[in-house]
Amino acid sequence: MPLSEEEHRILQEIEKNFYENDPEFASRVKSETVYRHAGRNIKWALLGFVVGLAVLIMTFTTSVVLGSVGFLVMLGSSVIFEQNLRRMGKAGWNEISNGKGLSSQLNRMSSKFGKHFGQKGS
Repeated sequence: MPLSEEEHRILQEIEKNFYENDPEFASRVKSETVYRHAGRNIKWALLGFVVGLAVLIMTFTTSVVLGSVGFLVMLGSSVIFEQNLRRMGKAGWNEISNGKGLSSQLNRMSSKFGKHFGQKGS
């Protein structure tokens, strides 16, 4: 059901006040999506997993307790990774992986590098 003209006017007025009172927050809210937030959490979870794995490998032979801490860090990171991946869903994963992810940035850089040195870029 579409908004009435009065409701539409009130909504525009609220939006105008929001942008006037705190433009920095408004621009941040406008650019932030659930997908970006979940993607950022996934990156941190991957970093935590790698750190936990390093702690596990480096300390397990000398201290079982520290090795277990590394394992628990890996386990917690895996849970956070899985929860945020579910939150993103397929649409969010496609949004991050198409045109905005690390692989697309590397492809653009390699293409520019190839063009700069006379090679055909992909």
